[in-house]
Amino acid sequence: MTEALDAESFWEQHYRARRGGGHANPLLQETAETLYPGDALDLGCGAGGDTIWLARRGWRVTAADISRTAVERVCARSQQLGIDDRVIGEQHDLARSFPNGDFDLISAQYFHTPYALDRARVLRTAAHALRPGGLLLIVDHGSTAPWSWNKDPDTHYPSPGEIAAELDLDPEQWAVLRADMPRRRAGGPGGQTATVTDNVLLIQRHDRRS
Repeated sequence: MTEALDAESFWEQHYRARRGGGHANPLLQETAETLYPGDALDLGCGAGGDTIWLARRGWRVTAADISRTAVERVCARSQQLGIDDRVIGEQHDLARSFPNGDFDLISAQYFHTPYALDRARVLRTAAHALRPGGLLLIVDHGSTAPWSWNKDPDTHYPSPGEIAAELDLDPEQWAVLRADMPRRRAGGPGGQTATVTDNVLLIQRHDRRS
């Protein structure tokens, strides 16, 4: 229980100190911009940029985060924009609970934490929450940016192949559509810029009707 309270307190402090609604992650935009809107799950919605971007394009989005502040802010922002009928905010410690329902798109953007979390189990649960034909997009840090909270020089950033192996999904039911490590110029919360590496894994649940 102490670990759970510590994790929640850490992320509460993080988002209380952070201002602004955040921007949509470019790899989510790249993946979703050609998709027909349906039901999406934003795992670890944080500042809410991805949730808002999806909802403004017609998606019905469940925004889940351990931080109550993060969830309340994304809901308030969706109300301001008149898209609150397409956004549901839910506070979850994903080590202990997972949103109900099934989804056409699940986005796990930079789903990292300094606290104990069986990440593979959470992401495996997400894969099982996909509808046939649905997509799970996992984008992880592949390098340390100057503004990262994790400055440990010994940090190992699992490759997309390592992540796929940890998930251990049945290839008869799920297919890996993308597994690569693109580099891009990124901006930090204080206006900094740096070249960073993203580890990208895109998984699709097979359409059983085909």
